[in-house]
Amino acid sequence: MKKTMIVAVAILGLAGAGIWAATLFPPNSDERVQQNSAHLQSASFAVENMTCATCPITVRRAMEGVAGVHEVTIDYETRTATAQFDPERTTTSAIAAASTEAGYPAILSESAL
Repeated sequence: MKKTMIVAVAILGLAGAGIWAATLFPPNSDERVQQNSAHLQSASFAVENMTCATCPITVRRAMEGVAGVHEVTIDYETRTATAQFDPERTTTSAIAAASTEAGYPAILSESAL
């Protein structure tokens, strides 16, 4: 009985280590990023109502919450946001709407039109 329990604990330990390694190092993650970044677009938005240092965090989270948005960078000084997104999954209107709904109206910059 004691040997059976030791073997069972050892197997569970190895399984746990495998799960941990799989989540830490997902297979082919670099390949997916490289493939997806090939057809990403970038758009810049003028963002209103950013008055403190935490406002950009809210804007970034709102925009990144839109399916298809891969990355958002915020420039607090110029009150702008730049989003990298998959145009097959979302639009600039949806990204701007997410920021607006969070209380920070976003307007697509004219240079992106």
